Amino acid sequence: MSFFSTRGGSCVTASQAILKGIAPDGGLYVPAMFPPVSLDKIVRMADMSYQERAVQVLKLFLEDFSIPEIEKAVEAAYGPDRFDDPAVAPLKKLDAGTWVMELFHGPTLAFKDIALQLLPHLLKMSAEKNKENREVCILVATSGDTGKAALEGFRDVPGTSCTVFYPLDGVSDVQKLQMVTTGGDNTRVIAVRGNFDDAQTGVKELFCSEDFAAKMATQGKVLSSANSINLGRLVPQVVYYFSAYADLVHSAEIAAGDPVNFCVPTGNFGDILAGYYARCMGLPVNKLICASNRNNVLTDFFNSGIYSVHRTFFKTLSPSMDILVSSNLERLLYEAADRDGELIRVWMNQLKECGSYSVGDQRREWMSDMFWGDCADNKDTLNEISNRFHQDGYLMDPHTAVAGHVLRQYRTKTNDTTPTVIVGTANPYKFAADVLSALGGEKAEDAFAASEELEKRTGVPMPEQVKRLKDLPVRHTTECDRDKMAEAVLAD
Repeated sequence: MSFFSTRGGSCVTASQAILKGIAPDGGLYVPAMFPPVSLDKIVRMADMSYQERAVQVLKLFLEDFSIPEIEKAVEAAYGPDRFDDPAVAPLKKLDAGTWVMELFHGPTLAFKDIALQLLPHLLKMSAEKNKENREVCILVATSGDTGKAALEGFRDVPGTSCTVFYPLDGVSDVQKLQMVTTGGDNTRVIAVRGNFDDAQTGVKELFCSEDFAAKMATQGKVLSSANSINLGRLVPQVVYYFSAYADLVHSAEIAAGDPVNFCVPTGNFGDILAGYYARCMGLPVNKLICASNRNNVLTDFFNSGIYSVHRTFFKTLSPSMDILVSSNLERLLYEAADRDGELIRVWMNQLKECGSYSVGDQRREWMSDMFWGDCADNKDTLNEISNRFHQDGYLMDPHTAVAGHVLRQYRTKTNDTTPTVIVGTANPYKFAADVLSALGGEKAEDAFAASEELEKRTGVPMPEQVKRLKDLPVRHTTECDRDKMAEAVLAD
């Protein structure tokens, strides 16, 4: 299968798309077509392991990888030494018609592990297939979880290095500690004095800079990305939508062919986009519910057809969603624009130069058939954490709680009773202080005291990954301004 740039440029193979990360014209790589998966094939997945399901989906996109290569990568990524649940992405039932798909059983306790445990293996093979002998330098902008997942995935992987930029005051204490204590000889963590959009825009500009690429080449390095703009991040996420549906069929919660909704806490739009790709491939998805926090640029977009960043940026209890420029939305726009790369280029230039663009009523209506957007503020988030724990005995992190609240709003406004899977994106202990506050606990001295009190109050075990953080030394202390990111990377 070939992959095209959303802005009408290059055509590449899967391995080339993974290796490049972003197209030379600044666009994102999208598949030439959505490979169909019949209902019979989905039913057969019901009796498969997650690893087997992953191979079945990945092979449809990664056609220049052999099946043995994909199987080897999958086994290495999703083995019992990496994920603490054999199901990898288990479903937990909340009530009649509602489940949480837990995507936080990997080494960094966040959904990014699903893709970023696999991506290093795919990237290493991609470099070999394309005879790339230079060091592959991974540049990452993170709003909290991608950074640590990328660092963990690429740590000490031969032929690679990983540099992560995060907003200085825009992540939780645990998220920051997870990153700055990372070991490995090929990892770097740099705090940007700004918000996530500053970090993300800076990384995108580095990828599009010929001058920067030339300077990296003189150091024997070539750039690639581990952000969700990389095809190698997106395709593994498609797998868990098929897996969740297969689990519901396997447990007889639904019959094969029954529609299902997915409610997704959304920031950069990659996670929910993977659900859209699964739908395009034949998965019986009724509605993709896009849950935003107070930075509700996507909610307004789905309701009006106008995307505008002319708004106040809020720091919320769900920092991984504190984003105003949702990069992966470009891939959905490409489909809404009937794959007109020139129109995408116009919209993205309008966003860059004017801070907004409009897709018109017809395209907005096309999207509204599949997507529904709403949002939750901090109060809604805290209430949802409390309500779910006291009513259902389930402990949610703030991001998953945003989705839980939005799902309640969706059902109230639409009367839709379709079975729905909430996508659970992080372990609650990554945000222990806020979760504890939601349950009525007093403010703790630090993240570790909050975690200990949360464990006492709820009986939910604290993950070993959090326990270990307390004794790990801080290894990364570099900070830089938004306009000094290139210098920070080159100062190796």
